[in-house]
Amino acid sequence: MTAPGGHEAGTAKRDRIPLATVLAANAVSITGNSLTLIGVPWFALDTTGSPGKAGLVAFCAALPVLVSAIAGGPVIDRIGRRRVSVVSDLVCAVALAAIPLLNRAGLLQFWMLCALMAVTGLFHAPGETARNVLIPDLARRAGTPLSRAASLYDAVSRGARMTGAALAGLLVAFIGADTVLYVDAVTFAASALLVLAGLRGIPSAEPLRGAPPLSAAAYRADLREGYAFLLRTRLLLGINFAVMTTNGLAQSWSSVLLPLHAREDLGGSGSLGLLVAVSGGCALLGALGYGAVGHRFPRRRVFAVGFLLTGAPAYVTAALTDTTAPLLVAMALGGLGAGVLNPILTTVFYETVPEELRSRVGGASTASVLLTAPLGGLAAGFLVESTGLTTALLTVGGVYFLAGLSPLVFPSWRGMDAPPAAAARGTAVSKPEPSTPAPVPGPAGTPPRR
Repeated sequence: MTAPGGHEAGTAKRDRIPLATVLAANAVSITGNSLTLIGVPWFALDTTGSPGKAGLVAFCAALPVLVSAIAGGPVIDRIGRRRVSVVSDLVCAVALAAIPLLNRAGLLQFWMLCALMAVTGLFHAPGETARNVLIPDLARRAGTPLSRAASLYDAVSRGARMTGAALAGLLVAFIGADTVLYVDAVTFAASALLVLAGLRGIPSAEPLRGAPPLSAAAYRADLREGYAFLLRTRLLLGINFAVMTTNGLAQSWSSVLLPLHAREDLGGSGSLGLLVAVSGGCALLGALGYGAVGHRFPRRRVFAVGFLLTGAPAYVTAALTDTTAPLLVAMALGGLGAGVLNPILTTVFYETVPEELRSRVGGASTASVLLTAPLGGLAAGFLVESTGLTTALLTVGGVYFLAGLSPLVFPSWRGMDAPPAAAARGTAVSKPEPSTPAPVPGPAGTPPRR
């Protein structure tokens, strides 16, 4: 008997181990990301007292992510996805541990904080991309439908984000933001060890065989191939423009606006951790719910509703209230909306891009959606200092609402509801024109990069 993934039924249990390894490693790594999300802005505000400098730290962390995403796709394939993931996490662990070590030794200067955060940004994106593009192959090995594996990947990520945020809020309150960064470093090291041990011998995780040496000409050709595919596929291009906009806005929220609002109006880091944890928990519920019943509904409509709920309501609520409860409700609704986004987008990506191009197209896609992220925190910090927190929140929320309308306004998004026939044949949907809209009888489910 053959399992759905094309492997013998007797080996299905063994073949689930690599998928479980990636899910576990991603959970641990994203828990660390959540610690960073709260610990670093709080550390920057504690040590500098300036929203503008906190925004500059966020800029320094985000800009190298863009650089590595632009350049990393061809390198990931040749070095190997397993190696890239391991090295990425280990470098992030060392850089994060160095911040509190230098601070306690009295040696940490502001430029050093910016530089160390830049190192984590430079190495984080390739590791994330390397794990993400392994999911289709590991799902086949496990005999797991792609939509279910994608929803599991996102649900585990959301659950880790929720747990990490709650833990970070408590740790910042009780042991301080600098100590939280030690815990963060440990999570990255643990993720590296999981991938190192659990993906040994997996062909798709090893260096690409038969590829020409990585000369300047071959590198440019690979890079061009990834960007060319992205640019000629109108659905992916539209998605990337929308997410590019909201990523910059989300960066302003997570790195400056929400921490500052919590610090000034909501009582401190405990409230911040609670808000982010509830948002992450509701996003987990949204992802699990979509994995269970989402295939019954048109993707584009579900995505549009989720997109509109995710951003603007929380920004406007924060601008109009200085208590936690209303913002908690808004962020819970936003979390439910956010939970459906990544499963839909990841499935669309896997259905649209052939396996041999996923690292290159994934790198190009990640780079494009991160293009505005370096500016988000920087702009928010200076916007707050020049106009005040309330005006900044309303401005960012209004722009987020306009971006959320894009799935309902632009025709290329109708391709999101096209039946995944091309994916089932193992070919790419690469026509410049969008596919004819149709009901979605098949699966749905995987990530943007929010």
